[in-house]
Amino acid sequence: MNARLHGVIPAAGTGLRMAAGIPKQYLRIGGRTLLEISAQTLLQVPGMASLTIALHPEDDRARHLPLLQDSRIAFVTGGKERADSVLAALQAIPAAQDEWVLVHDAARPGLSLTDVQQLVERVLGPGHGGILALPVVDTVKRADGEGRVAATLERNRLWRAQTPQMFRLGELTHALQQALASGQDVTDEASAMEMSGHPVQLVPGSAGNLKVTMPEDLALAAWYLGAKEGACG
Repeated sequence: MNARLHGVIPAAGTGLRMAAGIPKQYLRIGGRTLLEISAQTLLQVPGMASLTIALHPEDDRARHLPLLQDSRIAFVTGGKERADSVLAALQAIPAAQDEWVLVHDAARPGLSLTDVQQLVERVLGPGHGGILALPVVDTVKRADGEGRVAATLERNRLWRAQTPQMFRLGELTHALQQALASGQDVTDEASAMEMSGHPVQLVPGSAGNLKVTMPEDLALAAWYLGAKEGACG
């Protein structure tokens, strides 16, 4: 099924929780930055016409990275929050409003091309958006204000959201604008779409598509990435 696709990577964060001295998107696995690895996966998706990367206003590093010289890549200035950066990227994409956008985290280097293609197929079939996600397998507790268990939650319908998250350009732009204007807490693109009343599909992803947030995550991401590339080789 053919469709023009567009990628967005919000990479304007400073990665304070990593305590690495540099934004986490510039940490390296096998000589490549997390940003380069994530971008290269999106660029391999059939039909990917453009990739827009939102950067911190004072960040000029990405523009000079060897693997980010593809002619399809454009850079924009991001905002304070993720939603601001994604919106800035969306508004810079030269595309029709009904074309599809995949928003992906720079710090998810373990994304597999197979999972992205499955997401695209699942979304293009019915024509409404979706996200990669994993069912929750652990027992989940809700805490009270004093750090004690207040309740055990039913996990059968709980999922952990991943990226990419895929929606129509015009609908996602409008949803983010509405959410930001009303002061809503937008933690991912799907939450903005949900607030606007759009259905969002859950498409099973993979454990290797983890988000590098804490220092110990980098070694695990490197292990998953090595296993994935070893299988492909």
